[in-house]
Amino acid sequence: MRFNVFSYLIGEGLSNIFKNKKSTMSSLMIMCATMIVFGLFFVIGENINSFVGNVADAQGIRVFLNINATDSQIEEAGNEILSIDGVKDAEYISPEDGYVIMEERMGEDALEGFDSSVFPASYLVTLTDLELNEEVQESISQIENVDDIESSNQTIAQIIRLAKGVRIVTAVILVLLIIISVSIIANTIKLTVYARRKEISIMKYVGATNSFIKWPFLVEGVILGIVAGIISVVLIGGAYTYVANQMSSSDFMTTIGWKMLSFKEMFNLILLVYLAIGAGIGTIGSSISMRKYLEV
Repeated sequence: MRFNVFSYLIGEGLSNIFKNKKSTMSSLMIMCATMIVFGLFFVIGENINSFVGNVADAQGIRVFLNINATDSQIEEAGNEILSIDGVKDAEYISPEDGYVIMEERMGEDALEGFDSSVFPASYLVTLTDLELNEEVQESISQIENVDDIESSNQTIAQIIRLAKGVRIVTAVILVLLIIISVSIIANTIKLTVYARRKEISIMKYVGATNSFIKWPFLVEGVILGIVAGIISVVLIGGAYTYVANQMSSSDFMTTIGWKMLSFKEMFNLILLVYLAIGAGIGTIGSSISMRKYLEV
């Protein structure tokens, strides 16, 4: 019996879609348009976050140790750095490596007459979260034999602001598009309810509950939302792949050393988000419509 009721609800939901082809098509087109706009901002946001992450990984804190520190003291300092919350890694840079780095930066002539003995041992520290930069530096400064700390604090602050800005813009756009889509679905369901008002009245007259009447329309809304989501993913995937391939081979992208994410890397996440948004929008839109017309 339960299976029959379930089949009936699904069947009625699908039937509603095909009975109102014009309103269904217009709803799908508008929902796809809004979802595609969201998808554009989503993939742009993901790429910016990826770029910010790569830049963030390159923003290491250089910790210089006392030039007279022994090997055991250097190792102990490294272990203490790694134990600090927010530290992802601490790469040891020997005096010899430090000399090579400075030679590459300044040129051989600038270091003429000097050798690696004038360079202290150091650690290049990377963080799990750039927002912990100041706290980590404060903790590192308390470690014995730490002589100096170098960090691009201004660059890190700008990266943090950029990442927050991207998240805020994406969230605001998502909320606006959800509101628009909910309104579209609600209006579509209202048209269906109005067209079947006599049938609904008869169903209520013979004892059908509001919930029983409501479910086919909820199914209709969910199906519309999911179909719109799938169509949008396909369109976004094709457009993004084409644009990404064109941009990846451009001189600009090669110069800045930025490789865009492939759509495959984002596919699982964007499909999940689209299906969740589509189903959620369909359910909410249908519920709003039912509440007004069926007095649920």
